[in-house]
Amino acid sequence: MASEFCIQRRVEFSETDMAGIVHYANFFRYMETAEHAFFRSLGTSIVDASLGVGWPRVHAECDYRRPLHFEDEVTVRLLVEAKHARSLRYQFRFLRQNEEVARGALTVVCVRRDAEGKMKATDIPAAISGLIDMADATQLE
Repeated sequence: MASEFCIQRRVEFSETDMAGIVHYANFFRYMETAEHAFFRSLGTSIVDASLGVGWPRVHAECDYRRPLHFEDEVTVRLLVEAKHARSLRYQFRFLRQNEEVARGALTVVCVRRDAEGKMKATDIPAAISGLIDMADATQLE
């Protein structure tokens, strides 16, 4: 079972602000990109019509320690902090040359739509839950 996943990417010019620093909102895009790649690495997708579930975000946060600039290479490390029957919480570490530049978190809830189209929390399908494990506590410090 997987509890950790990493992607590497290069900062694009369009992701920077007038000061040449990555705009803060892009860190949330990086987290989402890493989450989607994590699901693909498990042989599935965050949007799998056969499972009929969605994954809305119910909490998102990011703390910034150092700026990223155009053409910096950044590693985005996803760690599964918590796995419950209906939700997942991820921690994200943003690293440039092994130096942590930011740390973020996302909490997502597994939902299904009822007959009226309203979302309602539901158990994570076994086909996905069985592939995901929580990271070791020492990794989450």
